[in-house]
Amino acid sequence: PERYLSHLIGHEGSGSLFTLLKKKGWVNSLGAYYQGDIGFGFFIVSIDLTESGLANYEDVVVHIFQYIEMLKQVGIQEWTYHEIKKIREISFRFREKYAPTGYTTNLSMMMQKPYPREWILSTSLIREFDSKLINELLDLLRHDNFVLRLSSQSFTGLDQKEKWYGTEYKVEPLSDKLIQALKNITTHSELKLPEINEFIPTDFETYKKEISTPAKRPDIIKDTQISRLWYKKDDTFWVPKANIYVLLNSPLAYATPLYHVKTRLYSELIKDALNEYLYNAQMAGVYYGISYRPQGLSLSISGYNDKLPVLLEKVVNKMKNLKVDPERFSLIKEKVQRSYKNFLLNSPSQHSEYYLDYLTIDRLWLNEEKLEALESIKYEDIEIFYAKLLDQLYIEILIHGNILKDNAIKISQKIEEILQPKALLPSQSIRSRSIMIPKGKKFTYQRDVFDSDNVNSAVEYYIQICDFKNRELRIRSNIMSKLAHEPCFDQLRTKEQLGYLVSSGLRLESGSTGLRIRVQSIKDTVHLENRIENFLYGLQKIIEDMSEQEYQTRVQALIDRKLEKPKNLSQETSRHWGQIKSGYYDFEQDVKDVEEIRKVSKQDLFEFYKKFISPDSPRHKKLSVHLRSQKLNKSNDIVNGEKKGDDEEVKSEELELELKGYNEIINDMVLWKSRMNLGPSATPIDDDIISKARVI
Repeated sequence: PERYLSHLIGHEGSGSLFTLLKKKGWVNSLGAYYQGDIGFGFFIVSIDLTESGLANYEDVVVHIFQYIEMLKQVGIQEWTYHEIKKIREISFRFREKYAPTGYTTNLSMMMQKPYPREWILSTSLIREFDSKLINELLDLLRHDNFVLRLSSQSFTGLDQKEKWYGTEYKVEPLSDKLIQALKNITTHSELKLPEINEFIPTDFETYKKEISTPAKRPDIIKDTQISRLWYKKDDTFWVPKANIYVLLNSPLAYATPLYHVKTRLYSELIKDALNEYLYNAQMAGVYYGISYRPQGLSLSISGYNDKLPVLLEKVVNKMKNLKVDPERFSLIKEKVQRSYKNFLLNSPSQHSEYYLDYLTIDRLWLNEEKLEALESIKYEDIEIFYAKLLDQLYIEILIHGNILKDNAIKISQKIEEILQPKALLPSQSIRSRSIMIPKGKKFTYQRDVFDSDNVNSAVEYYIQICDFKNRELRIRSNIMSKLAHEPCFDQLRTKEQLGYLVSSGLRLESGSTGLRIRVQSIKDTVHLENRIENFLYGLQKIIEDMSEQEYQTRVQALIDRKLEKPKNLSQETSRHWGQIKSGYYDFEQDVKDVEEIRKVSKQDLFEFYKKFISPDSPRHKKLSVHLRSQKLNKSNDIVNGEKKGDDEEVKSEELELELKGYNEIINDMVLWKSRMNLGPSATPIDDDIISKARVI
């Protein structure tokens, strides 16, 4: 019964509670669900309020009960139940494989309940229609049987504090006005049951045939100055589904902080405008997404192929003909502004990663630059801007799944027909490039943590190795990151207890390859960096002491992971799309990487360590970012979270607060970047990879 009610109360289509509240500018999102355990449970309506919604929260509550009252008056609709049942049956019938850990966890939980075997294996299905049971639950949704919880940073006068985290709160009765309004509840003229879902698929033909060897990559079946279409008919999973990915490349999208923010607002406005219409599509297993990227806009349509062309045409038409609603623009601008301001509340470790990205990517706008640009943007600016954005494009498309070749070409033609863009010049399609650290150089960027009350600091330590296309060094970097991962955590987290957050790994960004180590701690950042370098020195002995058998075991684990086959259609699509949007088009990367991995001996890795990883190496290239807590005393009276003791202790700890070796401090990020060389832009891994893929 809870699925029936959560489907209706949480609906976002025409006539829904969400649509009414959104129209008033009171909500960003709404969800309805059951939560509980054996013997008890709660039906929860969770709403993300706007500032205006918070000011009118009592009216929001009234509208919730108006919708519930409408459901009681119209009665239980058997057709709605059967629609939900049909959607779930289709989903169960064509469910693809997913991670074994998730499957076993869910299965073990269900096995503890006294259900028949077939129920345990099909928990997503809805069984018999029982209007009496649904009515019993609906009758419990009353004004005298609910708890209202409001959360906001703006509340004052909170007189109680939660025991474990110290969260301040207050408990008070509902206002007499609200209680009276709920006692006299009536229906609202704009609240109605959802319409029949026209997106439920009916055609499940997969055109299955015997395939001896599945294709390793998609083919290019259309290639012009304006667009390139990559296509692969599903030859592995044989499900009635498909994925369509579209990248609209435009140099305007990231040309300035102002243009970047306008591109973001435009994508958010499109999603907002389509939400009511496309909610039914998502309920029926057909999904879309639109996101902003430095290259432009990325569009994805996925799900049952029966309805994909209709959905795609609707989305692209909205992109071309968006009419910006001033009220919705104001609310979305407020939401984006809040996200930029909330950036300051991120953890020091997140900020350290952010500034490393800024320092190593040639073109990246700072959060404060985007926030400043946002202030001046008006709703009229978006309509003017997006017309220019779509005027000149290069469109790259991947269609993969249960769609025939002729239909794939028609889909790409429809996109061009609607958008009607002019072609980009080749020189306008340059991708981001990496800042290349000179050999033997060590740089450090230091700044305070934004939140003055945060006791944590963080260090992001980055060793740059090579250009991404250097497979030999990239593979050695990959092996090294796998061998160092566990010892790094064990040394810095477990033994030295520097902090709760310790991580390490391979870093691939904008054409460069390197290794990174990140630590968040209450201790001083200089001390943290010195302990990281101490670990790097110790890594030499770890490699030397590693037996040949252990080395081969670690390497084989990496090989197994790279050769792991996709478990479902979406995973395979993601692999192909990742290569297309990267610009390398290395569709056989994993196979070629494994060939290179097999060549690397333990001695090869040791030589690699001495040449690139050891802090003493003349080829060691290091950039570290320090986010230092403002709680740390500037004179270092407190070091590593403890007060200094006798003179000998003071002396040893002061030495820990000096960076080892020669480090150049970056005082001006923009000036520093302007003096650095750039790595190559992403280009196809082989010069003839595009010509080989063409089957036009």
